[in-house]
Amino acid sequence: METPLVRRKTRRQGQTKASTAATTTTTTTIEAKTSTMATAARTRARITAQATTSTASQGFIGTWSQLVVVVVFVAVAILLNCHVCQGAGRAPPEPYFGRYIGQFTNFAHGIKGAIYAVDESTLFVKSFAYDGTGPDAFFWVGKTPRPSPEGYIIPYPEEYIGSDPPVLQAHNNTDIILRLPMGKRIKDIRWLSVWCRRFTVDFGEVFIPPGLDVPKPRVLPEFRRLAHGLRSSNISVLDAKTFYIPNLHYDGAGPDAYFWVGNGSEPNLMGIKVPNEVGSLDPLRSYQGEDIEIQLPGSLTVYDIDWLSVWCVEYRHNFGHVFIPKDLDVPPALGQTKITPSWWYSPTTTTPRPVYSNCREVLPNKLQVKWELQGEYIQIELFGRITEDQYMAFGLSGANGRPQMAQSDVVVAFYDTNARVFRAEDYFISDLSQCDGQRGVCPDERIGARNNVIVVSGDRKSGVTSIRYKRLLQTNEPIYDMPIPIDREVSIIAAVGPLNARKEANAHSHTASDHNPDDIRINFSKRNDHACKNSLYDVKDESGPKPWPTRKIEGEHKFRATIGATGGKRGYTAITSVPSWGIAWYINDLLIPEITVERGQNYEFIIEGGNDPAQPARYHPLYITDSPEGGLGQKTGLDARKQKAYAGVEYDEDGNAIPTGVGRYCEWEHRTVDRSAEFENFEDFKGSLVFKCEDGEPGYMNWTVPMDAPAVLYYQCFTHNNLGWKINVVDAGASAAPASLQQGRNQLLFYMMLTVFSLVVGRSRLASPLLA
Repeated sequence: METPLVRRKTRRQGQTKASTAATTTTTTTIEAKTSTMATAARTRARITAQATTSTASQGFIGTWSQLVVVVVFVAVAILLNCHVCQGAGRAPPEPYFGRYIGQFTNFAHGIKGAIYAVDESTLFVKSFAYDGTGPDAFFWVGKTPRPSPEGYIIPYPEEYIGSDPPVLQAHNNTDIILRLPMGKRIKDIRWLSVWCRRFTVDFGEVFIPPGLDVPKPRVLPEFRRLAHGLRSSNISVLDAKTFYIPNLHYDGAGPDAYFWVGNGSEPNLMGIKVPNEVGSLDPLRSYQGEDIEIQLPGSLTVYDIDWLSVWCVEYRHNFGHVFIPKDLDVPPALGQTKITPSWWYSPTTTTPRPVYSNCREVLPNKLQVKWELQGEYIQIELFGRITEDQYMAFGLSGANGRPQMAQSDVVVAFYDTNARVFRAEDYFISDLSQCDGQRGVCPDERIGARNNVIVVSGDRKSGVTSIRYKRLLQTNEPIYDMPIPIDREVSIIAAVGPLNARKEANAHSHTASDHNPDDIRINFSKRNDHACKNSLYDVKDESGPKPWPTRKIEGEHKFRATIGATGGKRGYTAITSVPSWGIAWYINDLLIPEITVERGQNYEFIIEGGNDPAQPARYHPLYITDSPEGGLGQKTGLDARKQKAYAGVEYDEDGNAIPTGVGRYCEWEHRTVDRSAEFENFEDFKGSLVFKCEDGEPGYMNWTVPMDAPAVLYYQCFTHNNLGWKINVVDAGASAAPASLQQGRNQLLFYMMLTVFSLVVGRSRLASPLLA
């Protein structure tokens, strides 16, 4: 059996066949030429060997010339074979730098390097060399027949200070990415030169082949929509490692969901996690129409994989996927793809989260600060166990040697729930009062200064908000920004507190847990100052949302079972004390209620949990079992024998369990994202959901409770774990009657009493004349 690893190696070694009939003819022709050349090469090799053995007197020169011919033929065959590989949709050879253009021709100053077309507007120079002694040299391109003054500069480096690009410096085997300026494309130029603008001298040149077919990004279909509201617009492969996912929607309710890639005809558990848009491997948050980019980890490229999906690792479920075609010809991943900056989309960054060597816990179990110097900047990351209506503040004390708020320079960081972005604001505290636009605890921008803080990234999970930002060590704000010294320790202040209606810092409480009462000093130039003993993510949150009470159904004989949202920390997990994978059973429109049934009584279940096994995320057969976990269809051997099915399952002649409790799929879906934390009761939460049903008919299951049934059973999903909850089994007559039935009994009793009273009155009237 061919394993995914073997498949991947085979594909990367160029041993797959052409995938379309349109390329078959061309491929066959080229392969024939390749085969012919290879045969000729082998024949010449044999002839050479024979000639060398039998006629050594012909001398070394003749043998050497024949070997050169053989080498040339073999090289041509290899090149043609590589072209065939790419035409047939195979991975390009590694290392891959794009479409080869040629080598620099050197005229002066030791110019050399190999040039590749990376994409339509980017060139890559491999192992560039230049002695750097030209007085006014630049990378220079144009469309004249030969390099001439009628060209223009490609700035290198691309980002520079000042109005004029810098003169080209010395290089010794440097790899360089050149991006054509002003929207120009490679098809618009005829050559690349190292050109001295002052003396109009060409130091070295290379010509662009006419009609060069450069690698291009590839547009794929959107995510297949299977579960948790996952959808997107058409996904693009920007380069060999980068996916662009526009208009991404996902409700965030999966407990262990990740971007996931791998091999095979469908997404499966033999995959690899892909960091999210901030470079994090934390479970995916919710998305509401955001445009993001993600990059494959390590040396993995799009040529190594068959699909990209959103996958729940814990429950082994595919929420949606897109297949990767085998005929890709996308740009190499050389760092040329400009990833959307962190502040653009609420906010994110594709750069991996740095590993800091410095960490201080400035507020016990509530606020940690990590930092590192980056040239003229300092990068700081705050981790705070705060709510979304709170801020965390960190900065330099107003007086060295003690924690003084007045005259301090701090950064206030928080998540803006209105704009849905993470923010870090530069503050100056002139007085311990609310900002009036001139004095108080004021953002610098409100008092005529600038916000010199740059947000790099932000995240919120497990009750912890983390915000990474950077600022200059020395800004040009002499009044409101204090310079951060790197030659000595400095006193700092830290606090957490509530935000006001303007999303500005309100006064924090004066407890030791909300600000630092003692002097804390930090030398920001120090390394390995790591005093954090534990992660804030490991701190148990005692102030989480209050769980909703368990709903109960007693005295009913008909139950409608559908799928719905779990209610986050207030719902399924709070009720059952086990994690969910984002959906659960709704019985009679209630989230996992406890059902009470009587032994010997018959009950009807109307089932709408899905009936298509090909869509596992929407296939949830209902069955009744003694297992608090369920998922009989996943179990084998001893695990399967540990639980007993009481309804919803039949067994074939081989003893295999077959689910019978199937019907069309209906679900209580989130209108947008999971808002369970906002609602104090389930009824209000259900108002944030929308009920949707697929076409088809519901399934039906009739169950007569056995007389020997145990006191507790469970309604569960046959194919997945942990979707249902308890069935309390009692003796006949022990359960409470439903209100409608009790009302009927009361009415019947009333009518019986009325009838008896009427008979008594009538009999009395009849007896009166007789007595008279």
